[in-house]
Amino acid sequence: MITGTPRRLTRRTMTGLFLAAAAGSQVPTAGAQPLTTGATPTVEPASDALSDTRFSTSGWNTDFGRHTVPLSEITSGGPPPDGIPPIDAPTFVAIDEASDWLVAHEPVIALGVLDADGMPASNGRAYPLQILIWHEIVNDVLDDVPVLVTFCPLCNTSIVFDRRLHPDQSEATVYDFGTTGNLRHSDLVMWDRQTESWWQQVSGEAIVGELAGSVLTSIPSQLISFAKFRESWPEGQVLSRATGFDRPYGDNPYPGYDDIDSSPFLFDSDVDGRLPAKQRVVGVTLDDEAVAYPIPDNDPNDPAQVINDDITDIPIVVITTEGAASALDASQISSGRDVGQSGVFRRDLDGRVLTFAPSGDGTMMDEETGSSWSLTGEAIDGPLAESQLRPIAHVIVFWFAWAAFQPETRIFERD
Repeated sequence: MITGTPRRLTRRTMTGLFLAAAAGSQVPTAGAQPLTTGATPTVEPASDALSDTRFSTSGWNTDFGRHTVPLSEITSGGPPPDGIPPIDAPTFVAIDEASDWLVAHEPVIALGVLDADGMPASNGRAYPLQILIWHEIVNDVLDDVPVLVTFCPLCNTSIVFDRRLHPDQSEATVYDFGTTGNLRHSDLVMWDRQTESWWQQVSGEAIVGELAGSVLTSIPSQLISFAKFRESWPEGQVLSRATGFDRPYGDNPYPGYDDIDSSPFLFDSDVDGRLPAKQRVVGVTLDDEAVAYPIPDNDPNDPAQVINDDITDIPIVVITTEGAASALDASQISSGRDVGQSGVFRRDLDGRVLTFAPSGDGTMMDEETGSSWSLTGEAIDGPLAESQLRPIAHVIVFWFAWAAFQPETRIFERD
């Protein structure tokens, strides 16, 4: 039995936590811009492909002879297929009702589907990590767009995708996703029920099966506090705890996992030594260029950190503020330490490139007009009030995972 908050979680301990999460039991308490562009699949006889695997193929109708990665990199995480069950029929409640069980600083995935101009079109939905940590996948539809909301606790990756490979086609197939129970580089490997192809969560790429080499389109989302979601989308909706499953929502089945000195679970590759393995970074890819922005420790005298950068000649701004709890720290998510929250946006607006600086109150100000801007990219005061910056798909992720999937990544360094 685990006693106290462990500084390091062993592989044996983590396997027990993973199985407990899958079973729904309460573990002993311890206190789209795609990220890849898709690879050409290797095609070989299935018998040859399976000669050196660390996962079970029993019951799968997957074409294991088609894959874009070495099958030896995939390993069982413990649970069986959909042992960590996805939410296929999500229901939602109003913000006031969710406030009865969701604390202001708890982390949620905030999603508003974009219009044809890449601007937020919907009123917004929040998917609390206190629910996602037990399910990892939500198959949803928002503004007639079928969306895949995902969270991999082992890599700290919350990413949203369009569930269609060809969103511009009126009769495009909509895929439904589940969890295979397997991992690659510690990251969730998903599967679709239509073809039983296997997909990498961090990249949205099909890595095994009929659709190997295909890549889902990512949809910009933000991992922010419930309070910030309420402020930005006062009429928004929140994923309900009425999921059809009996889970101890609010509990963290991986207490202490995000200790920066701890080792990743079932990660067999060498950790890129440029940063600590569990350092949180904001990861962004544009036109195949990847950049990692280390999230600084919160400074009470400077509650917003603002970075102006350019990726392949696209001007962007990264803002990080205090105010959101870690879902992977304390045994109760509501008690997690503050690890901040971030937003990434294009900083060109109406033909003009803006330059941003922190305002000292958790917002940022552009130097060109003196307008104030929120964490969600809205101008809240000044000449540009009510303007909206175009959001960019990004992920807050542990460094070891980002570097494993983006080994050529640039690390942003402050002057």
